[in-house]
Amino acid sequence: MRNILALVLTAGFASPALAASGPFFSLKNTDFVVTIAFLVFIAVLFYFKVPSMIGGALDKRSEGIKSDLEEARKLREEAQALLASYERKQKEVQGQANAIVAAAKDEAMRAAEQAKVDLEASIARRLAAAQDQIASAEAAAIRDVRDRAIAVAVAAAGDVIAKQMTAAEANKLIEASISDVGSKLH
Repeated sequence: MRNILALVLTAGFASPALAASGPFFSLKNTDFVVTIAFLVFIAVLFYFKVPSMIGGALDKRSEGIKSDLEEARKLREEAQALLASYERKQKEVQGQANAIVAAAKDEAMRAAEQAKVDLEASIARRLAAAQDQIASAEAAAIRDVRDRAIAVAVAAAGDVIAKQMTAAEANKLIEASISDVGSKLH
């Protein structure tokens, strides 16, 4: 009721009807007709409870926005937890890859040393009979051990790294491992 009274007073004081000439309360006065139509329109809006429907719609939208914000916050927290988990896994995989590369290097060194010992014994037994064959076999054995050690190290490191790292990081690590193994065997 108070809202209606305020609306009527506002419409009455702000209307240009006060400045019109002739009797105001006449259907021939367009200002009066417009004022009556406006008041009827406002009354129809209140009769059909349009302001409460608008308020309800705004409340529903507000609740929807709140639920969306809450869902976004939960998703952000889940994403942060997932990121932390992947970072931990990446560190673990990096450690495993380093251990595999170190083990491959050690194995390659042991294999090379064992191959040298075997080749020296073979050279001592067959020196008189086939010196040309021994030189050829020694070169082939060293090359085979080197190739096999490199292949094993690259394959093992590649499998672990490929599963857990991005392509750029994997390429950098493979290139570093190959150069390290190559420099140790030459």
